[in-house]
Amino acid sequence: MSHDTHLIESEISSESVFDGALLKVRKDHVRLPNGQESIREYIVHPGAVVILAFLPNGNLLFERQFRYPLRRVFLELPAGKIDHGEATIETAKRELLEETGYAASEWEYLGVMHPCIGYSDERIEIFVARGLRLEGEKQLDHNEFLDVVELSPDEARQAVWDGRITDAKTITSLFWLEKT
Repeated sequence: MSHDTHLIESEISSESVFDGALLKVRKDHVRLPNGQESIREYIVHPGAVVILAFLPNGNLLFERQFRYPLRRVFLELPAGKIDHGEATIETAKRELLEETGYAASEWEYLGVMHPCIGYSDERIEIFVARGLRLEGEKQLDHNEFLDVVELSPDEARQAVWDGRITDAKTITSLFWLEKT
């Protein structure tokens, strides 16, 4: 947006601080809009997808999964990391099948969310899946453990309000229910 040029920071230099299996951390020296210099540290993430998967009865598929950084079980929508070179729709199809055992005959792209704009370039692409059919057992990644549960859209909204759902990608995706 041309009217935002007075807000733009420009990279002077960039260095890798950490290069892990999933995440990379960078430290950049930047020039601020006022001409001063500063440092920006951020996480480079490959991106992910999240799926609003509607069962024939109108309920949504959810997962209960332990998330180590916060050391607790979370209630969240099916989601997963985009593999290098993979189209986001293919990631959504793969993750839904792997994590729930379901495939869908209808897919719709809804939009994108950026969960941590202050310290990460992560993006999460939001999809709706309908026409679900059980294809078999879950095909979880090595050392992945989760339970699949279903909630009605109203139950899901209530779970946000009463604190059972605190995951940002799930809350953001549920916001899209009004448009689906």
